[in-house]
Amino acid sequence: MSKLTEMLRRHEGVESHAYLCSQNFTTIGVGRNIDAGDNGRARGLGLSDDEVDYLLQNDIDRVMQELDGEYAWFAGLNQARSDAMVDISFNLGQTRLRGFRKALEAMESGDWEEAGKQFLDSRWASQVGNRSKELAEIIRTGEYLN
Repeated sequence: MSKLTEMLRRHEGVESHAYLCSQNFTTIGVGRNIDAGDNGRARGLGLSDDEVDYLLQNDIDRVMQELDGEYAWFAGLNQARSDAMVDISFNLGQTRLRGFRKALEAMESGDWEEAGKQFLDSRWASQVGNRSKELAEIIRTGEYLN
């Protein structure tokens, strides 16, 4: 770590969660103003596309590790089904995903038709609409829709 980096971390502080700075701007990390700006307030930098993609890839890696660590069958899925499960877990979180017992049992046994049906037979499916239909179809067929 450079002297400049050390100094900025010491002066600005390091926060892994968004917070309001002394000027009441939404801030994260080492003094990064991410405030959207409103009511005459200055607009913050937000995140660049590269930074958003970096965070997303870290989240994808985390979700894949969680799925792989919890479900022995996950590693045997083809790419499309694996991606669909990552998408579902990304949206629900591991704790809520565990509540889909019938769908997960069907995934484990390779009953793709039943797994897709079970994911659609949920409050989650009505909440996310077309997202659930697309993901259930990918699970059912093992192929991307586009």
